[in-house]
Amino acid sequence: MALLFEPIKIRSIELKNRIIVSPMCEYSSIDGFANDWHLVHLGSRAVGGAGLILTEAAAVSPEGRITPDDLGIWKDEHIEFLKRITKFLEENGTVPGIQLAHAGRKASHSSPWKGSKALQNDEGAWQTLAPSAIAYKAGEPLPREMNKDDIDKVINDFSAAAERGLKAGFKVFEIHAAHGYLINEFLSPLSNKRSDEYGGQFENRIKILVEIVEAVRKVIKKDLPLFVRISATEWIEGGWNIEDSVELALILKAKGVDLIDCSSGGNSHNQKITLGALYQVPFSEKIKKESGILTGAVGLITTAEQAEEILAKGQADIIVIARQFLRDPYFPLHAARELNVDIPWPLQYERAKKA
Repeated sequence: MALLFEPIKIRSIELKNRIIVSPMCEYSSIDGFANDWHLVHLGSRAVGGAGLILTEAAAVSPEGRITPDDLGIWKDEHIEFLKRITKFLEENGTVPGIQLAHAGRKASHSSPWKGSKALQNDEGAWQTLAPSAIAYKAGEPLPREMNKDDIDKVINDFSAAAERGLKAGFKVFEIHAAHGYLINEFLSPLSNKRSDEYGGQFENRIKILVEIVEAVRKVIKKDLPLFVRISATEWIEGGWNIEDSVELALILKAKGVDLIDCSSGGNSHNQKITLGALYQVPFSEKIKKESGILTGAVGLITTAEQAEEILAKGQADIIVIARQFLRDPYFPLHAARELNVDIPWPLQYERAKKA
């Protein structure tokens, strides 16, 4: 059996394979509600054989949205349609997971096909929040520096969102602490210039994430897996780096986090990244080997052979795929064929399996 198709059990949840659908923003919601697009988008990847499907970033509050079109989980009314999605995913053999997020200073923007620009007042702009009043890039509105009440609200928002996620039927929870969004902004010394208990030294800058982890773990109890997505490096001198990420992973492991989803970048407009196949895999390898926590490899992984090699080398425990799943919703079925593994196909598709 290829390693890619070996099951993995994390707490009480078993994934049938190591192929994970990464959170991918669809910018297709109205007032945060999931709809038929999300059902078909996520459902087709379940039919395609993924072991775990993570929703796109689900905003824990209206002000935590990247755009007005983001998926949300800040009110109970969001639960009903999400429950329809999780039911379909489970009926088709896939574990449903949700990514909980707050966009911080990168909120209040238009969707990509609308320009990805900061919203103007006549476009429904809202006040963004951040650890410090520093814009992501020149020309954008300044975020408001958060006070302690704001921080407490964010922690409570993540907790309440996790409660709703449970009611909606999600079995894996991921906290989004990457890509320059709110939690990542606190972690980085480039965007966090606070002088209180949430700023300054490493232990203070990670404090909000640790408190969110504790709050979410309390909600989902000991049974369900908890992941954290991080930017393992900021790709800029003086920023958060891989050594920081290893130290953070050790702390999060002790707090009940099961897996680090190892992405990178997104917090500095001046980052310099050399893109290439598997360019982020060394981050998952280093964090896994030096902290002992499970890791997910991400970033331009496009073939079954690449994924299998990552697992064979012990560089990660799961393979988290985004764009290749946009190109091919049935990537796991095709990967199994390429690796000479016989896996079940949906009964409705069986007649095409040997063609």
